Parts: sequence; structure tokens; C-alpha cells
Amino acid sequence: MKRLLPAPLVSVGLALAWLLLNPDGGRGQLLLALLLAIGLPLLLQGLRPQRVRVRHPLTVLRLCLRVMLDTTRSNIAVLRYLLQPARRPHPSGFVHIPLQVRDPNALAVLAMIVCITPGTVWAELSLDRSLLMLHVLEVADAQAVAAHVQRCYEAPLMEIFES
Repeated sequence: MKRLLPAPLVSVGLALAWLLLNPDGGRGQLLLALLLAIGLPLLLQGLRPQRVRVRHPLTVLRLCLRVMLDTTRSNIAVLRYLLQPARRPHPSGFVHIPLQVRDPNALAVLAMIVCITPGTVWAELSLDRSLLMLHVLEVADAQAVAAHVQRCYEAPLMEIFES
């Protein structure tokens, strides 16, 4: 079974996404969803850095909720920033964040979290993966930004991927 479905959660996600994007629900769409769900993970399994074992599902849920909350707050802050250019209290800048997480999958998830949050961009990761440079649209306190990323994102990712 593992040979046919090397990443079962990815397969389920692909099939559901296809069916949601093609709501007519005909047999052809169901067949295409099945083909994509089986074929894509098989074709792309060589690109995965290592197998993922999902640990601590409650931590995954808490992290997802935290990302949704932070993304919403950030959307509002960026909207305010764009609509009121005269009231920009802090300049943009780069923040250096020391990292403890080493798992490549956790680093990939951290990159996705940072990139979907408006106002932040993953700028660079040091070669030894110990330092992340993040560009932030408004930096009032660089240490507070670094502490937020470490506490709210890195710590749960370490619990999920490395414990």
C-alpha cells in the first residue's frame, strides 16, 4: 500500500482540492481526482527531503489556528499601512532570527508560514540553518519579532517534526 500511496495525506488533499475546484462532480472529475491523487505523489516522491511523521496533532491544530490569527492581524496591519501612508510609525527592515529547528520539513513549513503572512518575507537562511533573515514591513522591535517567530512558529514546528 505504501508503494501505491507514498504520501496518503497529500493524496487525500490533492483529491479533495481537485473535487472542490471542479464542483460538477461527474465521473470524469472523480477519475481525474483519483489519478492526480495517486500519480502526483508517485512522480514527486523523489523531491521530498525525508519522510514525514505527523506527531502531536493538537499542536498542528494550534499552529494552524495561530497562523490564521496572525495572518488576519497582518492583513489588517498592511491594509492600514497602505491606506494611511502618513501614519507609518516604523520603517521596514531586516530581522535576524536565531533558529534551533533543523528538520528540513519544519523549515519548509516555517518558510510557507512566513511567506503567507502579509508584511513578512523570508529573505535568507544561513548555510548552517541556524539564522533566518526575515524582511518585515514595519519593525518596531526586532527582538519582539524574533521572539514571536521562535515562540509561535518554531517551537510548535520542533514539537511536531523533531520530538
